[in-house]
Amino acid sequence: MTPYIAERSFPRSFLKLLIAGFLLVAAPLAIALMYSAWNTERLAGQAQNAVFNAAQAARASRSLVNRISSIERIAQQYIVLADPELIADYARIRKSFKQVSDELSELPLDGEQLAALNRTIEQEQKLNDLLLASVPGKRDAALVGKRASDLAESAYEVLAISYVIADREVERLRVAAEGVRERMTLLLMVTVALAMMIALILTRVIARPIRELDAAIRQLGSADFSRPISVSGPDDLQDLGERLDWLRRRLTELEAQKNRFLRHVSHELKTPLTALREGAELLHDEIGGKLAPQQKRVVEIMRENSVKLQRMIEDLLDYQRALHAAATLERQPVALADLLRQVADAHLLEAQSKRQTVALDVPAASIEADEEKLRTVFDNLVGNALKFTPEGGTISLVLTEDAQSVCVAVSDTGPGVPHDERRSIFDTFFRGRTQGSGRIEGSGLGLAIAREFVQAHGGTIGVASDARGSRFSVVLPRHAGGAA
Repeated sequence: MTPYIAERSFPRSFLKLLIAGFLLVAAPLAIALMYSAWNTERLAGQAQNAVFNAAQAARASRSLVNRISSIERIAQQYIVLADPELIADYARIRKSFKQVSDELSELPLDGEQLAALNRTIEQEQKLNDLLLASVPGKRDAALVGKRASDLAESAYEVLAISYVIADREVERLRVAAEGVRERMTLLLMVTVALAMMIALILTRVIARPIRELDAAIRQLGSADFSRPISVSGPDDLQDLGERLDWLRRRLTELEAQKNRFLRHVSHELKTPLTALREGAELLHDEIGGKLAPQQKRVVEIMRENSVKLQRMIEDLLDYQRALHAAATLERQPVALADLLRQVADAHLLEAQSKRQTVALDVPAASIEADEEKLRTVFDNLVGNALKFTPEGGTISLVLTEDAQSVCVAVSDTGPGVPHDERRSIFDTFFRGRTQGSGRIEGSGLGLAIAREFVQAHGGTIGVASDARGSRFSVVLPRHAGGAA
């Protein structure tokens, strides 16, 4: 059983694990999005304040310039006319001047702008003092005119305040936007890196039970039932791991039963078969006395069929061992040309007895494979070719290669494989037939074993045939795991 802490480190189901992983990966992105929205809103607020300040500065500056112009005009008229009503108009305009200057002073002005505004207010105050303190008819018109001109000139400085404030607000917005852009760029880089790191960690966490399931299935597929199967992760995947382990135990029991059955059948069949063969041999050697010709023929039939039956039993056992061996390849570099020459040499005497020719076109080539299993494959193919090729025929082995795979073609000059048999020729216990001769003797397991071994290497085996003979092609990948 998995420890409690390990069990609680995962959600209870694989779906919840996926949802939790998605939320964890999305969390940094969501935080970055909210932070971006907050920065955008803050920048929009700053832009709104900047527009408001610039508009206020422009309106107040123009209003103040208008007041200054009115004050200058009334002051010049008062000097000339000395009309008391002009003083009342002056006081009213001056009050408005005070209000506008107070509004302008409340704006975010720097030191230079504030000094220019204060100078304007001070010059207006001096002009006011000069007009109100002087005796009518004896006022210094030149001084009043100078003070009014100075006040008018200061109006241009006041008017420039609006442009300066607008430029400053624009610059402040540019700096703020640049800062937001830099922070957003940094946040994007950090967020993406964090999300990728979380995704990689979660991928390992989520993929671990998947890898364990894959390893368990491969273990069962390779007929390795010795190691227990345990899958960590959510409860549903752990339950699946327990079912696979139950399947492993069940397959172990079935494998043991099958092996016991094969051993029992082998023993039970071989014992009476041995006695039958020995009896047939004794009769054939006429140990019990002379036999009539018909009796000799019966004994010969018994002898031949007992040998055939023993060979079929041995082939069946060999096939069962071959199926188990196909799942456990011992790959190593194999010099394929040398292997094919050895296979051809092993069949040389059989070929010579039928006056057959074995031709080789096998350039040097090396692959990663199980040498003994490949030897069995080509031994079966060459043996079949010799069996189906008539006397005086030719069997050829041709090796070709490319960057990813090698191809070995075993051809003969026999009658060929009938079209209706090509799909079944690699099936277990299938025995082909030749034209005019009925079925060929054999167990029908050689090509089935060859197919199992070729497929275990990741390769393919096929047959092409016509009236001039058959051609069996074996394509094998150069390296383990390569596609043939």
